[in-house]
Amino acid sequence: MLSLETALTFGMASFFLCIAPGPDNIFVLAQSVIHGRKAAILVTLGLCTGLIFHTSLISMGIAAIFHSSEFAFHFLKFAGAGYLLYLAWKAFRSEEFEIESKVQIKLSKLYCRGIIMNVTNPKVSLFFLAFLPQFISEDKDLLTQQVFQLGAIFIFVTFVVFCAFGIIAGYLVQFLRRHHKHPLIVRRITGLLFLGLALRLLVMQQ
Repeated sequence: MLSLETALTFGMASFFLCIAPGPDNIFVLAQSVIHGRKAAILVTLGLCTGLIFHTSLISMGIAAIFHSSEFAFHFLKFAGAGYLLYLAWKAFRSEEFEIESKVQIKLSKLYCRGIIMNVTNPKVSLFFLAFLPQFISEDKDLLTQQVFQLGAIFIFVTFVVFCAFGIIAGYLVQFLRRHHKHPLIVRRITGLLFLGLALRLLVMQQ
């Protein structure tokens, strides 16, 4: 069972990750601008459904790796840290924030589009592999339970944040166009978050 402190810390980290400009929340914003609030909620539901799929995969993967050899553990640790450092580098380096135009999509297809976008993105599972283990306790008998609890928190935060983005999309788009430094600040915070997580992962013991 996750402690309250761990749940709150993970929830806060998840919040900052969700507000950072990325393909998913940009897609939600674009669909809200094009199709309205219902479209944003439907595509967000699809994305969150995809996160359930990734959480299930990571649950099995983490359990196997944590119970395997020391080599496998360190391989995962350094691979995850390397990926997080790469994300931090991209966050600090990026200078553009654009909302691309999307092809018109029927409202009934948006939920499925959200699922497909998330499930077919291997970076989601790779990121979860690097992100979730840092919040898991040493009780290996409860790995699966803890992973699904963390996954549920991340899904809840994602749903709330993305829906909020969709509902206030019109105002948010205007704000970002007038204040170009705002996404830059978010990227810097995100880069520092990724960097901190990478360093924490490097010092994690089996």
